[in-house]
Amino acid sequence: MASLSVENLFISAVKIFLFEDKSITITFSPSGIQIRFPTTRRLAEFMQVPHYYILPYFAMMEEMQLVTRAERVGILTTSTGSMKLVSLMRDSFPRETSEILGEKIFSEILQGIK
Repeated sequence: MASLSVENLFISAVKIFLFEDKSITITFSPSGIQIRFPTTRRLAEFMQVPHYYILPYFAMMEEMQLVTRAERVGILTTSTGSMKLVSLMRDSFPRETSEILGEKIFSEILQGIK
């Protein structure tokens, strides 16, 4: 069973994007980017913990303004949460992220979050 923390949830989300789904859903707007987070059930399955163990961490992430829930869309990162996810991608998995997003888009996203 994985150690639960906000940091490990973000790392797990990145691993799901890059190694399982091989896709990242990003919304671009004038206020920045939002990334659709995996569902709580998907993260629980990936981390091999019961679903209800994950829920308090999502409440914490909402309080920390890292994610927000959007009706009929799912869980989206805020600007701060997007910076956290993209920083993890840049620092830990740059090659894999570039393979999915393409180097130009990844580079543009990195410039946009600074």
